[in-house]
Amino acid sequence: MSNLLSANIMRLIKNKCFWGCACVMLSISVYLPIMFYMKKRAGNTILLEDGFFSCSIFLAILLSVFCSLFIGTDYSDSTIRNKLIIGHKRIHIYLANLLTNIFTGIILYAIYYITYLCIGIPLLGLFHTDLRVILLFTVIIVMLCTAFSSLFTMIAMLNASKAIAAIICILSTFLLITAGTYINSQLQQPETIPYYNYDFATGDAKLEKDIENPNYLKGTKRKVYQFLHDFLPGGQIIQCTSMEAENLPILPIYSGIIFIISTTTGAIIFRRKDIK
Repeated sequence: MSNLLSANIMRLIKNKCFWGCACVMLSISVYLPIMFYMKKRAGNTILLEDGFFSCSIFLAILLSVFCSLFIGTDYSDSTIRNKLIIGHKRIHIYLANLLTNIFTGIILYAIYYITYLCIGIPLLGLFHTDLRVILLFTVIIVMLCTAFSSLFTMIAMLNASKAIAAIICILSTFLLITAGTYINSQLQQPETIPYYNYDFATGDAKLEKDIENPNYLKGTKRKVYQFLHDFLPGGQIIQCTSMEAENLPILPIYSGIIFIISTTTGAIIFRRKDIK
């Protein structure tokens, strides 16, 4: 398996998609702190942590592209078939690709993290949020990289078509983010809403009272929505971007569960897959 990993790392160094993703993350990490600094100069209150973890969205999208193309090339070039012919085990091939994808995600995150801090600290100052919270969000995004990499590896390893795998991975990413946004909007509904009495004679609106919001989630339904918000990677992305999470310590555990389920499922099915 070490030989497979070494070969993947050598491919990674020469891979144009990887370097393209790295350039995108570098550009974002340079652009965001400068943009925030310009807003600060304009009189807005901007902190270093504002937008610091919004990189989770870009990481998910870039990983969906990279993982599908990197593994898809193995199929299109018959590399996987050749690896099997010379005696490599299927589980080793699967795990080598998985570890390579996880490593790539962490490298992309490190590029963003280090560059943002190097530019952001001189322009915006140090973090105002508790450093332990910052470190916990950092761990959450690292685990998100692991979860997304395992999902995209499963999809790409079980689909020999590079184009179809890429489409499925990218669409899955946007679907998860959309689902996370919707669930978050439902959970953010206020318990009550103001009721105004409009006077047509004077044109004034007078606040009468607060009434119960029919869209406010209660009881078991709210617990289900909150669980999905915490468990699904899309929901975790929204919480990282806003830096608002009710169950912060449990999010990495959920990502770990997704990693175990997707890796186990993918590896089992790949062992039985007919490689042409």
